[in-house]
Amino acid sequence: MPVRMAQVAVSDATVQYDKLYSYRVPAALESTVFSGSMVLVPFGRGNAPRLAVVVELGEGEADARTKDLLTAAPEDARLTPHLLELVRFLKERTFCTWFEAVKAVIPYGAQYQPGVENGRPVLKNRLAQPLERVYTLLAPLPERPRPGARQRQAAEALRDGPLTQKQLQELGVSKATLDGLCQKGVLAVRERRPALDLLADLPFDPQPLELSAEQRAACDALLPDLRAGKPAAALLYGVTGSGKTAVFEELIAQTLALGRRALVLVPEIGLTPQMLRRLKARFGSRLAVQHSALSNTERLLQWRMIQHGNADIVVGTRSAVFAPLENLGLIVIDEEQEHTYQSESSPRYSAHDIARKRAAQEGALLVFSSATPRTETWYAAQKGRVRLVQLTQRYGGRPLPQVDFIDMRAELAAGNPREVSVRLAKELADTISRGEQAILLLNRRGYHTVGQCAACGQVLECPNCSVPMVYHKPRYALLCHHCGHSVCPPPDTCPKCGGKLVYSGFGTQRVEEELAALLPGARILRMDQDSTGRKNAHAQMLGRFARGEYDILLGTQMVAKGLDFERVTLVGVLGIDNLLFGQGFRAYESVFSLITQVVGRGGRAELPGRALIQTTVPRHPVLQLAAAQDYPAFYRQEIAFRQLGLYPPFCAFCVVGFTGAENLPTLQAARRFGTLLAQRAAQTPELPLRILGPVPMNIALLGGKYRYKVTLKSRGDAPFRALLHAALDDYAAEKLPARASITLDFNSDGDL
Repeated sequence: MPVRMAQVAVSDATVQYDKLYSYRVPAALESTVFSGSMVLVPFGRGNAPRLAVVVELGEGEADARTKDLLTAAPEDARLTPHLLELVRFLKERTFCTWFEAVKAVIPYGAQYQPGVENGRPVLKNRLAQPLERVYTLLAPLPERPRPGARQRQAAEALRDGPLTQKQLQELGVSKATLDGLCQKGVLAVRERRPALDLLADLPFDPQPLELSAEQRAACDALLPDLRAGKPAAALLYGVTGSGKTAVFEELIAQTLALGRRALVLVPEIGLTPQMLRRLKARFGSRLAVQHSALSNTERLLQWRMIQHGNADIVVGTRSAVFAPLENLGLIVIDEEQEHTYQSESSPRYSAHDIARKRAAQEGALLVFSSATPRTETWYAAQKGRVRLVQLTQRYGGRPLPQVDFIDMRAELAAGNPREVSVRLAKELADTISRGEQAILLLNRRGYHTVGQCAACGQVLECPNCSVPMVYHKPRYALLCHHCGHSVCPPPDTCPKCGGKLVYSGFGTQRVEEELAALLPGARILRMDQDSTGRKNAHAQMLGRFARGEYDILLGTQMVAKGLDFERVTLVGVLGIDNLLFGQGFRAYESVFSLITQVVGRGGRAELPGRALIQTTVPRHPVLQLAAAQDYPAFYRQEIAFRQLGLYPPFCAFCVVGFTGAENLPTLQAARRFGTLLAQRAAQTPELPLRILGPVPMNIALLGGKYRYKVTLKSRGDAPFRALLHAALDDYAAEKLPARASITLDFNSDGDL
């Protein structure tokens, strides 16, 4: 006889066991179990309680071996049909496990774990949510006995509506007073989950938005797709300072007018405060935020706010693409070229792919916004697969910054050994004397970047990773930027031969010290991973710079994009050459984007901007094109290289990584995978495929694990992924994951 059956994916399953398992839904749970429900199941021979998610629900046949579900989480904890579809999409597209996909879609605080209460297995929240007491005025104060001052104060405060215990205590009303009034029937008390308004300090101050003729034309070009209610994609390309944010701000207003909701993604946590300030000022409090710098409680409360339909706009970084917004009409990916939109841990997804999927689900308009789009996005626009809308002029007709190069070879020959050139130091001094501000980009944190023996040439490397240790002066320690290993104090002698260690290279800490010596009295704000570790550090530091409390903002890539400060007139770029000669096929694209973006931070208001780029290769064509802000010319050069070398968008590209505790078995596993894949490919000769490797990764040893890679190129995406699925099954069947874990990355530019 058919019974109610659930197909579930269990947590903590290895690749070999990551499949759907059938369980019977007992009659007591039929009204509480749905597709997407979090449930507890007996798993394995020992029937240990295991968390699972219901992927499919229907009628089926059960036998004596079929087990029953144990319990289910509350209905509001289940995945919506759209979120469950995203879980499926992540598993199929990124080759992750079911629960790796589930954990990507919902925040930690909304997840459950097995527990035991009164000897029975139960599901418990991973995050205990404190409840707050809320008081409501029910009746007037009695005349006898005569009420005290605090009682009258409580009653008066509650006349305008309910207040929390915390709010009343801030007025001086104690819990004892409140309890007494409840006993008299004057007040009623209830408990609720606390609400959290992270944006309470931001003003709501709507001002009329004056669009230029070019901005208005861009909006008019995009509005038909927005109003059509069908999936559509567009690239909003505009030079730095052209007012792209104002265009999608107007699109958000039109989206809300249609009764739909909007999602805005930004590439860095540091850019969320600026975006939130603009959107809160215009659209008010129905605004939520999602990013990793929030505490688990904050993120959960914001997620619940979105889930319950109390947010019309969500702003956040990459993970916000999974926000449980219903009736989504607009998705904006700002600075869409940034690599931070690609996840570097499983599931290795691209926010671009998830956004496209969501736009297809909801019939939404997806807008990619950038002054330096990804080559793939511009190519799609040229082929007509994405609507291209352009802003060619800066807002208000302001000129682009004037850019000059400083040849650091000439600086060294002239006897200047410092990392800050003579001209840059003078320009900084002149800028500060006029009451203006400057931004300096140096994409290397720390003080010295390498320690090397003067006798034998040995470089001081991390014992767990094949990378040099970096000297951090404030901590008086060597740090590994990959695994966190530290050595304190830094050694003076070589561990190999006993020779003298010489520390060289420069990072943000050393340049900060140089600037302080060159410009006495200059107020310098260093913004890098070391200085922004505190909660809300990004917003606080940028706010202080905006208020003019600092003259110079020195930082890594986080200062290069999206920032808008009226008094910044000078931009300096230091140490760009190491990025220019990177190994990935996107190296030139990254450098062009970084320089274009940081140069565009200057001259965004009435004062004209200028930029100085320090380099040993001032005539390099990529630097010259970035200085000219000539993206179309750069694209023509880049797309020719991509076609010649067979890189995206001309192929599907995948890096398969192998990681193991021993070197030789890891290499052997990688070789065997290549053989298995080649054997599978021989059965489908119509599918073009290139297999390169295995070779060591750029960082061959990371966290004590040996690493190899196989690089794959193919012309067909769907059949290519099917081929990989088959090869992975073969790899698992030969028990090779025991030798080396395997990872697939379809968004890599050549390494993991």
